[in-house]
Amino acid sequence: MERSNTTMLRIGDWQVNPTSGQISRDGETARLEMRTMRLLLCLAEHPNEVVSIDDLLNQVWPEVTVSPDSVYQAVASLRRLLGDDPKQPTYIATVPRLGYRMVAAVSPWPSPLIQDPITETTTTATNVPPSHPRLRAGLTWVSVAVLCLVLGIIFWAFRLHGRAANSNYSASSAIAAESQKSIAVLPFLDLTEGMKEEEFADGITEELIDKLSKIPGLRVPAPTSSFYFKGKQIPVADIARTLGVAYVLDGSVRKSGTRLRVAARLMRADNGYVIWSETYDRPFDDILMVQDDIASEVTKALKASIETGP
Repeated sequence: MERSNTTMLRIGDWQVNPTSGQISRDGETARLEMRTMRLLLCLAEHPNEVVSIDDLLNQVWPEVTVSPDSVYQAVASLRRLLGDDPKQPTYIATVPRLGYRMVAAVSPWPSPLIQDPITETTTTATNVPPSHPRLRAGLTWVSVAVLCLVLGIIFWAFRLHGRAANSNYSASSAIAAESQKSIAVLPFLDLTEGMKEEEFADGITEELIDKLSKIPGLRVPAPTSSFYFKGKQIPVADIARTLGVAYVLDGSVRKSGTRLRVAARLMRADNGYVIWSETYDRPFDDILMVQDDIASEVTKALKASIETGP
């Protein structure tokens, strides 16, 4: 399928606008990074065909030299944005040792019908009945009366709101201060080729929640609350607002041969800034020992970051 960088596309349920770098569906809109959009268009250009890792590297990263890990991470990020399940894909399917395949339907987005504004105006004008002077005067007085009533209701509502705001100010301040020492651990992403280490990623997420919840004074949402957001395209600020936390911890897991790499980062929910990040490399021999070891180190580092944070 030939495409243009300015052609609006329909990919599955999504409307894709390459010019603005946005995708939208059912009132939900997300902005893609330049290379993520390139990746999506590259796969959409060859629907139901396998696109190799080398082809993706050449077309998405033509001006830089990167490793295949960049492709794995970009595909995982794109899947999250599209709301795709790597185990039962409806958009991007992994073809082991070969590449990726766009399985969703791809077509140009239909252009909206354009109505003739002259005909519309003429038709409307011919259907307007002639107004009567007395009728116009009566409508004017009714309009004035309604306007006065609305203004009175607005004035009363503002006074009531002001009293409620003053009475709740101290309580809101206390709640805000208490919520500063609170953190949500989002499910760690499995970035291993073929998504074969999801169980390990989920295990280290639960281990972190368990260890962080034992820190005195630190509030941590339960695993059932955190895992509700797994695989969903929701901004971090909205997740933090829903769970009532000031910090959000997320990360990823990658396995290569007998080595395992776990990356973790801590963010302030109110501004999205990363205030701490670290990468841990371990031999992949004893899964439980590795989970416990990394979770313990992350917990120590986070405790210090939160206690010294704003």
